[in-house]
Amino acid sequence: MTTKPTTIHILGAGTPTPTPTRFGSAFAMQVGDEQLMVDCGPAATHKLVKAGLWPTDIDYLFFTHHHFDHDIDYPCFLLCRWDQSNGTENDLQVFGPTLTERVTRGILDENEGVFAHDWKARVGHPLSQRIHQNRGGTLPRRPPHVSATDIGPGKVFSGSDWEVSAAPAVHVQPFLDSLAYRIDTPAGSVVFTGDTEPCDTVTELSKDADLMLCMCWDNQEVMDADGEAFGQTGTLGAARMAQAAGVKQLALVHIGPHLSQHGPMEKGIGDVRRIYDGGILFTDELQSISL
Repeated sequence: MTTKPTTIHILGAGTPTPTPTRFGSAFAMQVGDEQLMVDCGPAATHKLVKAGLWPTDIDYLFFTHHHFDHDIDYPCFLLCRWDQSNGTENDLQVFGPTLTERVTRGILDENEGVFAHDWKARVGHPLSQRIHQNRGGTLPRRPPHVSATDIGPGKVFSGSDWEVSAAPAVHVQPFLDSLAYRIDTPAGSVVFTGDTEPCDTVTELSKDADLMLCMCWDNQEVMDADGEAFGQTGTLGAARMAQAAGVKQLALVHIGPHLSQHGPMEKGIGDVRRIYDGGILFTDELQSISL
């Protein structure tokens, strides 16, 4: 029996600072016949479609934390996925640290949701009803329904033949809780560190993984000099975590504007290579990685 590939699509490889090539964090992942997302940063829905995927095919979404560069496109994704459906798709299941349930209610709740006016108009107006029917839907149109769950460390979810587990990530506590995720599939294991400083919990979660997607803000000496070396990971921190965990491939994501420039980029890759002896990817948006 042939194992179906697992493919990771880099939708957002940047930071809160917009640049022409990178902005925010978002990833899509195809595990056999199932599709999921990790984080939903700026323009994630549009980037998803540019990557050849479609919102209604995403059945699971996992948030690492709730900084805007990781969740600002969540309202767009929820409404687009619902609006483009014909009513036969699976309900979206969303998992994330504290605030995930609250943010979801704040978007869609019939009485308090800031976008309830949108879906109510699309449910009730004859033009929207006709468009829905022309897409293959039936009336009455069902309001959006999303299953959102606040989670903590440990086993998070089991799919048909894949499993998600989480570990604490050290970022901006106590203001926001942060998690890293490990997704084990028949084709291999993938870790999304989210935003974190190098820490034992994320290193342990990543043990012997096939791929680690690790935030990499800047060259380490720059971060040390400007006081930004805590709560986030730079080149040397990413290299040390990947080497200690024994991961086979390290993909650098959440790349800051300075490190994205030629010169700092090449230096950073060289610094990582001196510590970490696995494969290194300096990611671009809309890049795909297959296991």
